[in-house]
Amino acid sequence: MEVGAYASPVANCRTFSLASTRGSAQTGNTHHSKVAVGRALQFSSVKLLQSELQVCGRSGIRGVKHVRGSRGVCAQLADPNQLVDGDQSKAAASKCILVVGATGGVGQLVVAALLDRGIPVKAVLRDAKKAQTLFGQHDPEAFQVLVGDTRRPETMPSSMFEGVTHVICCTGTTAFPSKRWDGDNGPEKTDWEGVRNLVAAVPKSVQHVVLVSSIGVTKSNELPWNIMNLFGVLKYKKMGEEFLRDSGLPYTIIRPGRLTDGPYTSYDLNTLLKATSGTRRDVIIGQGDNLVGEASRVVVAEACIQALDIPCTIGQTYEISSVEGEGPGKDTARWEALFRNPQKP
Repeated sequence: MEVGAYASPVANCRTFSLASTRGSAQTGNTHHSKVAVGRALQFSSVKLLQSELQVCGRSGIRGVKHVRGSRGVCAQLADPNQLVDGDQSKAAASKCILVVGATGGVGQLVVAALLDRGIPVKAVLRDAKKAQTLFGQHDPEAFQVLVGDTRRPETMPSSMFEGVTHVICCTGTTAFPSKRWDGDNGPEKTDWEGVRNLVAAVPKSVQHVVLVSSIGVTKSNELPWNIMNLFGVLKYKKMGEEFLRDSGLPYTIIRPGRLTDGPYTSYDLNTLLKATSGTRRDVIIGQGDNLVGEASRVVVAEACIQALDIPCTIGQTYEISSVEGEGPGKDTARWEALFRNPQKP
């Protein structure tokens, strides 16, 4: 491959490896190169650039800028969020995410975002018709609806977890009595027994479990949290957290502030994908249960998805809130920086 020297990288650039074993049987040639956002590569021609992208499985790449110059063609990846390559598509296809509470306020956004990324999803919920309304029809290889109820362990057989690599649990109910409590759906059944039953059912082969909990769970005897905990919601969420920590499963716990933006109960998939957190797109990540404030459901859903691919989040508990600003969006590098440097007491 005819590649010149790298240009100086910009700060915080992300490196993507290009490798292909395609080559001649006689020579056993293997193509290797590195492409980084903010770094420029030189090729002798546009044709060679396009050929190399195809050889390395990047026929679907977007966001590549190239300009002709005296030394050939300079190519630069413009935006990591636009990167679509063979390695990434293979990584997406190798995953299967079980989303529990898939039609809830956060769960529906998690499912929509995963489907948009091309990541196979198994959605566990009590009402299959609701899933049809929200998410529509999909290839069964990409999206499966499984009827299950975490409060009833017999509805979560081992077959539910076949092929599952990751689990995101977004179940929950209201802190105070409401219609959502109908059918024995209060905090003890949902946030404690349901989480316990789910965690007990998850096989050890699962690579990562992400649980959505709540800020304030360690301060249920202090104002204002003791008011929120009048019916035990924080106590039961904490019990669910502790059961997951003690399970031996690789886990991450996300504790959002008061949830905003949604739930989008009458939306379909296309509309869900357009959901935004308005001008409050920036994110504060904390540890130590000292954050207060609100958290957009859109931001919480993205945090759950990002945590799956950021190893430093395993075995960690984070609080999250949304504030004015642009925020990390879908940029994994920026999310990793947030998770690596949480605010602490």
